[in-house]
Amino acid sequence: MKKGSVVSASHNSSRYITPRVLLGRVGVYILLILTSLITVFPFFVCLVTSFAPSKEVNAWPPKLIPSSLTLDNYVQLFNRIPVGTQFRNSVIFAGFVTLFSVAFDALAAYALSRLDFRGRNVLLFVLIASMMVPYQALLIPTYKMLSSMGLIGNYNMVAMILPRAADVAGIFLLRQFFISLPRDLDNAARIDGANEFRVFWSIVLPNAKQGLFTLALFNFMNNWNDLLWPLIMTSKSDDRTLIAGLSLLNGSVGGAIPYGIMMAGAVIAAIPLVIIFAFVQKQFVEGVAMSGMKG
Repeated sequence: MKKGSVVSASHNSSRYITPRVLLGRVGVYILLILTSLITVFPFFVCLVTSFAPSKEVNAWPPKLIPSSLTLDNYVQLFNRIPVGTQFRNSVIFAGFVTLFSVAFDALAAYALSRLDFRGRNVLLFVLIASMMVPYQALLIPTYKMLSSMGLIGNYNMVAMILPRAADVAGIFLLRQFFISLPRDLDNAARIDGANEFRVFWSIVLPNAKQGLFTLALFNFMNNWNDLLWPLIMTSKSDDRTLIAGLSLLNGSVGGAIPYGIMMAGAVIAAIPLVIIFAFVQKQFVEGVAMSGMKG
């Protein structure tokens, strides 16, 4: 009885939470809830505004919840710009850039992380230093180079994809991930007679799925949301991506900016990203966490 009483008391004391610890947990939960509400609120406003009548969208004081819901903003959006064509252009542009960049970045990252050759550190330093150059400073030289190749105006989609086929940030991200993998796997495969490409394809890539998913999501999201590059490279509405097409809706109609139409376009543009992230969020979080394990 005495021994049982001691065990029971010890068990109850281990489950006891002091007021200070309880207050700290409540504070953390309140902070997380407030942060979540602040993060979700703009998306909620965008979604509600896309279904609100135009009179209520531009009314003052603004209404958070409209008195009625309508699809007029979506109808006007499809009437003003070729949403289907531009959506297809966005899928092609972001999709092919993602495929090419992940493939070439993985090859470069493998060489910089798993192969020993003279000048490797110098090459890595030059690549990292190139990230200091502003993206906008390279627009005009890149445009002139593509124009001299005859791609501007004739093969606009190829001209948009080609300069994005590799990315220094992606190379660095995958390099950090590849470094975290043990080299014993490579050596064992080489002893069995595997060449470098077989080691890369059968050993490194299968163990780097989280990093590849992370890079693919980053690339797809950045290129899907890119405005400046597709806007510069295209002059016709049918050649533009959806984000570039939506940017031309900011002109006023009847003295009022069509916020409802713009929000409808934003909702359509956000749907693919939400769906993709819902499927790969686990791999994305694991990839971000593991890419910084070793330097």
